[in-house]
Amino acid sequence: MESASLLSDVPPITSGWSRRQRLEPKSADYYGVARGASSETEGFLAAQCSSGQTEADHSSAAMLTLASKLKRDDGGKTGRASGASDSTHRVSIRDRLLTKEVSELEAHLPSTCKASFPDEDKLHHFQLAVSPDEGYYQSGRFQFEIDVPEAYNMVPPKVRCLTRIWHPNITENGEICLSLLREHSIDGTGWAPTRTLKDVVWGLNSLFTDLLNFDDPLNIDAAEHHLRDKEDFRNKVQDYVKHYAR
Repeated sequence: MESASLLSDVPPITSGWSRRQRLEPKSADYYGVARGASSETEGFLAAQCSSGQTEADHSSAAMLTLASKLKRDDGGKTGRASGASDSTHRVSIRDRLLTKEVSELEAHLPSTCKASFPDEDKLHHFQLAVSPDEGYYQSGRFQFEIDVPEAYNMVPPKVRCLTRIWHPNITENGEICLSLLREHSIDGTGWAPTRTLKDVVWGLNSLFTDLLNFDDPLNIDAAEHHLRDKEDFRNKVQDYVKHYAR
């Protein structure tokens, strides 16, 4: 009996109750609080993710912008390098042609012409003096400047008369009308890659003789002057020679 009394004083075991308590369904309020906490947590995490994503987007955009700029810069350098290379290549072709053509020109230069090169290393720039020994311009000395462009011989040399002259095919400003110097000529007499410096020099020399053309003038006033009064035209030509072509 004493043992029973002692046992009755022992508190009931509660471990089973605690286990049942843990297993019992939670109330709606509990889940509401849990869900609320979860929503706040999710919102916080979403905000963090969004912020991180925005920063990542900004970083990616910056990297793309930088990459594009570097690509453009590199492309520009490549383009400039390519352009410089093309120009160097054209100059090389021109200079090789001129080395041969200048030698040929000097061997076949008309007796009334003299070529001079201010810089022997620059065959693409030289001057030509023409001293006609007959016709209206006899006793004059007419100076021409000749520049050979990089694209030669696909394009003609650029020629200008440095001496003031009264001529139907040369203006007083030095512009020249010579068919073989035309890039696009419908009659086939214009420039062609088969032409050389020798052709240009012989053409300029002939402007004072065979190619003197009053029917297709560049200086219309000079041509009309010749048509009105040939003797007066001759006198004016000689007057120009005395003042500008000695």
